[in-house]
Amino acid sequence: MDLIEIDGLRLRCVIGCRDEERRDRSDVVIDLAVGTDARPAGDSDDLADAWDYRAAAKAVIAEVEASACFTVEALATRIARTVVGGCQAPFVRVRVRKPGALRFADTAGVVIERTPADFQEIEDRP
Repeated sequence: MDLIEIDGLRLRCVIGCRDEERRDRSDVVIDLAVGTDARPAGDSDDLADAWDYRAAAKAVIAEVEASACFTVEALATRIARTVVGGCQAPFVRVRVRKPGALRFADTAGVVIERTPADFQEIEDRP
C-alpha cells in the first residue's frame, strides 16, 4: 500500500471541555497518511488515475471547522470517517494535535488508524 501524506493542516474548531474552549475556537494541527494504490497514476502520469487528495483536504477542512468535539479522539474519528467513508480511502492514519493544551508541551494529541471496516458496524445499525 502506498501513502499520500498531508502534514500540518492548521485549522480552528471548537474542541475541549472547559467553558472557554467551548466558547472560543482553538487551533488544531492535523496530519494525514492515506493508504492508496499510487501505481496507476505513477504509470500513466494522469491525474484522473490518482486519489484526489485536494477533495479530501477540502472535506476534512469542512468537517473540522463545523465540528464541536469535547475530545481530540472524537475529532480524529470524525476526520477518519470523512476520509475513508466520504473519500473512499482504504486506510487512513490521522494525527490531531492541540497546541497549548498542556503546560510545558508544544502540543498534545492522538494518532488513530482506521479502515472502512471500522465504520461498517455503525453504518449497518438500524
